[in-house]
Amino acid sequence: MTDKNIPIGIDDGEVEIVTLLDENDNEVRFELIGGYVDKGVQYFALIPEGSADPDGGFEEYIILKSVKDADGNEELVDIEDDAEFERIAGVFDDAFSAEYDYDAE
Repeated sequence: MTDKNIPIGIDDGEVEIVTLLDENDNEVRFELIGGYVDKGVQYFALIPEGSADPDGGFEEYIILKSVKDADGNEELVDIEDDAEFERIAGVFDDAFSAEYDYDAE
């Protein structure tokens, strides 16, 4: 059973910042632009901090999923399964394309 889409951080005037470590252990700040729960797993859509257009739109975003590490702490990780990624990306793409008209001139 799939849980309901839970959009968060989209156009509510407040920006939630998430700090992640890149492959070289450098801190990189991202803006949380959406969230979705599917089959009990939480997914997040993020953009680099400050990269949104003046109207709040964006061209690209990353999707990470929340998992628990060995100590029970939450970690955000890449989605490695292609089918899982395509399914979740489709949900976010649909939600964001409804929010922003990318074809507007």
